[in-house]
Amino acid sequence: MTHPLDLPVDSLATYLEANVAGFQAPLTATKFKGGQSNPTYRIDAVSGTYVLRRKPPGQLLPSAHAVDREFRVLQALHGTAVPVAQPLHLCSDVSVIGSMFYLMSFVDGRILWDPSLPDMDPTGRGEIYAGIIDAMAALHTVDPEAVGLGDYGKPGNYFERQIKRWTEQYRASETRPLAAMDALIDALPARCPADDGVVALAHGDFRIDNLMFHPQSPRVIAIVDWELSTLGHPLADLGYFCMALRLPRNPALPGLAGLDRAALGIPDEAALLARYSQLTGRAIPADWPFVLAFSFFRLAAIAQGVAKRAEQGNASSEQAMQAGRMTGMLATLGLDALSIP
Repeated sequence: MTHPLDLPVDSLATYLEANVAGFQAPLTATKFKGGQSNPTYRIDAVSGTYVLRRKPPGQLLPSAHAVDREFRVLQALHGTAVPVAQPLHLCSDVSVIGSMFYLMSFVDGRILWDPSLPDMDPTGRGEIYAGIIDAMAALHTVDPEAVGLGDYGKPGNYFERQIKRWTEQYRASETRPLAAMDALIDALPARCPADDGVVALAHGDFRIDNLMFHPQSPRVIAIVDWELSTLGHPLADLGYFCMALRLPRNPALPGLAGLDRAALGIPDEAALLARYSQLTGRAIPADWPFVLAFSFFRLAAIAQGVAKRAEQGNASSEQAMQAGRMTGMLATLGLDALSIP
């Protein structure tokens, strides 16, 4: 029986041979594990190894799963100081595999799924976290205009617009009332800071398992999964990444809460913020708790979308339902963050 996420390899091979320079079939396609959003596959062909990323099949929320936006970002950033895979081809003809997709180069690196880095020593962990902040700073110091992304989003009032957008997305995928999420949605607009004029390319899902590391060094060699990227406020990525310090040890979204991070060699939040500030020249705002609370809110809205897709049968990961059930917990953590002095 054919699974809806299986690729029609014969049709795909014919298309890629005709449209990608040097591509030689036959090919095999293997779906990567993880990820609740755009299904991603390793493509092994006579001409080499590639990665294919597609929109999932089925009914989707408006503006979601924008693989064409991902492809545009890769084109803009490839060759800059920001580490990304080389984009090769975007296919908008849905008849080829059943949805839009793009092909990119295969990056041979390490994905570190657990932010506690259980297989490393304290020195190695500290170096990995330094490498993560270095990659984020490289992204946030790119001039969007200079790389052709000046119109990639609406500049200004980023947090205000995002609160509105993700509230709408959450309501569109809501499956049952959640008091904590309702309270967070009510509280965030009043805490939203005035626009400070800072605009950068924001990744939108900057966490450790969306980074590929060099096989032998702590250097990030590719940032992946650009679906949620936009012109925005760089602190949104920093806050989103720092959520891991407060997330529980959950298989769907493994966090670091309850661990002795000092003994593990993982820098504390103050050290991460200081390194980021030094590299970017940007000060951390006084209301950092708002940034954290916004990050939990946004992730809760994303998790609810995953739950809705799982209910409809078109989520791309076995962990989708579990991630969706985390919505209430994430909203509660967001409320907790708002009360940090």
